[in-house]
Amino acid sequence: MHKILVVEDDRSISKNLSLLLANDGYLTAAAFTQKEALQKIENERFDLLLLDISLPDGSGFSVCTAAKIFGAPPVIFLTASDDEISAVTGLELGADDYIIKPFRPMELLSRIKSVLRRSGKSQAIFEIDDLKIDSIRGIVSKNGAEVFLSALEYRLLLVFVNNKGIVLSREKLLSEIWDIAGEFVNDNTLTVYIKRLREKIEDDPQNPAIIKTIRGLGYKL
Repeated sequence: MHKILVVEDDRSISKNLSLLLANDGYLTAAAFTQKEALQKIENERFDLLLLDISLPDGSGFSVCTAAKIFGAPPVIFLTASDDEISAVTGLELGADDYIIKPFRPMELLSRIKSVLRRSGKSQAIFEIDDLKIDSIRGIVSKNGAEVFLSALEYRLLLVFVNNKGIVLSREKLLSEIWDIAGEFVNDNTLTVYIKRLREKIEDDPQNPAIIKTIRGLGYKL
């Protein structure tokens, strides 16, 4: 399980961020000042840092610089500042991403997963009941037997796996699988592929236990 340090001086924002991350399966720790952040980085191991730039006793830039000395975890800056100089400064210090407040929760979670994936810290093997997904070898198996998926079916399964517990709208799913599809993907096509995927990974496709339909909203792993 990945551990994320949230460095944010606004305690309300920090609390909401920690809850959001915990609900998505992350362990979290909080720091409200530059001093607290530096102490935690020196004494604990983190897989990713979420850093506010403006801190009461310094800045996230200083924390980022120090973090690169203690194991170089990935860094995402969270800031209310949208000026280009701040963005460039953060990236030049080694930050992996930069997101402006107020941000959308789903977007933040997606960016976190992307940064962890690029840094090699993302989970490689996923197990859901008797289903196993090896994202390094690109192999899916059920009860020890390999399940053969098309490229689009596999991509669709990975989208669900990387967003476990999150309700994904049909529009979100379409946008995620669009790039890999060699043909036009519309709403009806998505329905067909979800049906095919369920037939291959569910014990009872008519009553799915892995990919569940959330009425009026979309689907959830």
